[in-house]
Amino acid sequence: MIWSSEDLARDVVRRNSTGGLTLAQVTEAVSEAAVRERETLEELRSPSSRVQEPFGWDPEELAERWAARHAEWRRVQALVQASGWDTNKPEQDVEGTLWAQEREERRAGFLARHAAHREQAADGLRADIRLSARAGRLIRALAARTGLTPDQVVAQITENAVLSDDGTVSVPPFTPR
Repeated sequence: MIWSSEDLARDVVRRNSTGGLTLAQVTEAVSEAAVRERETLEELRSPSSRVQEPFGWDPEELAERWAARHAEWRRVQALVQASGWDTNKPEQDVEGTLWAQEREERRAGFLARHAAHREQAADGLRADIRLSARAGRLIRALAARTGLTPDQVVAQITENAVLSDDGTVSVPPFTPR
């Protein structure tokens, strides 16, 4: 997972604080998060949580997310109380601002790596194939004999495959490398 429950919680809290929240509003958010955390933990402990709906939340993940959100709201509450601010604004929160910058850098790095991977893979093909027992034994034997992995053997066989005009496919003799 690219974002932890703490990352998601901090993001939600920062977005909810964008217009500025008073200490009373932050305290209310802490209380609500505490209630939700308690409810999700109770739900997690109940026997009915073992039966998952096909499109429902994972009770364990939901409990973890509310615990993280509760912790983040408490952090913000402590910050507002300690600083004596009238309102909490995300730009005043040094720790939160540094985190947001780091998150944006991680996001940009992930997107750049993803784009590079897609560009590399554009001409290639990654396939998950199932072979018969006989074909699998043959590929494993070739791999053991040549010092290659089974994937490398299959890749070299396909690289050397020839399609004739009549539609038949053949692989001329070659030496694996």
